[in-house]
Amino acid sequence: MPPSTPAKPYPWYLRPVNWLLIGLSRLPLSVLYFLADGIYLLLAYGVRYRWRVITENIRNSFPEKTEVEVAATGRAFYRHFAQVMVEILKLRTISAKELGRRVRFTNPELIEPLFEAGRTVLTLGSHAGNWEWILSGAAVRFPGRADGVYKPLSSPFFESFMYELRTRTGAVLVPMRNTLRHLLSTRGEGRALSLLTDQAAGPRDSPYWTTFLHQDTSFYTSADRLAPQLQAPVFYVSIQRARRGYYDITITLLYDGYAPIEKGSYPIAEDFARLLERDIQAAPEQYLWSHRRWKHKRNVE
Repeated sequence: MPPSTPAKPYPWYLRPVNWLLIGLSRLPLSVLYFLADGIYLLLAYGVRYRWRVITENIRNSFPEKTEVEVAATGRAFYRHFAQVMVEILKLRTISAKELGRRVRFTNPELIEPLFEAGRTVLTLGSHAGNWEWILSGAAVRFPGRADGVYKPLSSPFFESFMYELRTRTGAVLVPMRNTLRHLLSTRGEGRALSLLTDQAAGPRDSPYWTTFLHQDTSFYTSADRLAPQLQAPVFYVSIQRARRGYYDITITLLYDGYAPIEKGSYPIAEDFARLLERDIQAAPEQYLWSHRRWKHKRNVE
């Protein structure tokens, strides 16, 4: 198994904060959800965290909604976001058995034969549902098969804490800059590399532009470029909250690894956009509306 990049050390005086967070994570989820209710009230009726960004994103994505409905969806997002916050914290101490019980893969039979055949697999996820539970849950369900691309955090303390949190069930973290090197070094091992590809792709990323949630939207094209070179199947990962603390993950094949992709064409990015759009429309409160998803504009020459 390739090693994860070790986290950078952080100042010793932050150790009590680390111990506090670990102590909180040991609380039962029922207690943590009680804390989440308080976080929700603080977000919705106190600090109103990024309220303008959230409501603008929802309003533009659902032009048919009234202002009352936009505000209600924003508050529903706050409630979901508060629950995700404590669920992510719980990853620091949750047992593999309990996590495996709470994260259910509905159709693992689509990907298991590829692992057995030693194929490299790309999985495309988003900031919907609980995105942190996807990788950790996959590491439990498919031991030794789950790798995830991530962007290291600037804070040494939070980078260390999140590193421990994300890898403790066996997942391997791959810094974004090392993606291609990692894929080449693990060819033939039957591993899946997870990428969250719903973030705003800037001009330097050679993005693919399409209409998404009624808006001109950019998407990363790394899967369209890498998958044919590596003959790697690509799957869309859908995560939906079945009930509080339980998630269903369903994968959909986007590319078999063999079909040629014409240069300048991005069918994987387009199919990803359509499936993510479907999932967001089905459960809008479960998407990360606080992110400035539409900050980039297309250059029209």
